[in-house]
Amino acid sequence: MKTEKIKSVQNWLPYDKILENGIIKLKNNVYVKILKVEPINYNLKSELEKEAILNSYKRFIKSCNFNLQILIQSKKEDLSMHIKILNQNNFHPEIKQQYIEYINSLNQNQKSSNKNFYIIISEKMKEGDNIESIPIQNLQEKYFKIKELLSRCGNNVEEYIEYNKIKEILFSFFNTRVFLNSK
Repeated sequence: MKTEKIKSVQNWLPYDKILENGIIKLKNNVYVKILKVEPINYNLKSELEKEAILNSYKRFIKSCNFNLQILIQSKKEDLSMHIKILNQNNFHPEIKQQYIEYINSLNQNQKSSNKNFYIIISEKMKEGDNIESIPIQNLQEKYFKIKELLSRCGNNVEEYIEYNKIKEILFSFFNTRVFLNSK
């Protein structure tokens, strides 16, 4: 009788472990760092500011002589707190109910969504590298370079180092349908 080996989800997932500094070690000896970018509202800038921002972005693109991925993730807004506050106020009940129905319908049709912007950088452990510190150090250098260049454009770049936050982001990447339709 043949026994079939049961494969677990861990066998399928491409990452091996999450290191204490927020760097993810993949199974193929590639190290990955996820950066969150909080963008500026470009439309609110003057023409002179827009030109300066575009020039800064050009410098960013030219200066990054390494591979990176840009990921934009949309999800429905969580309106529960907003609706709770509305229900606590003494607005006209009929108008309040119509407004709540309106914002819920916008949210249902994903016309009101929250966008998260991520930059994913990676570093492969090369032959001869016998310690993890080399790719980790290279990732940190890339992070500081990206942070400096994008801050010149007015963006805020944040690195994730908390284990639970990394797990949450990975969950959102692998479970996009669940993540997008949540809340």
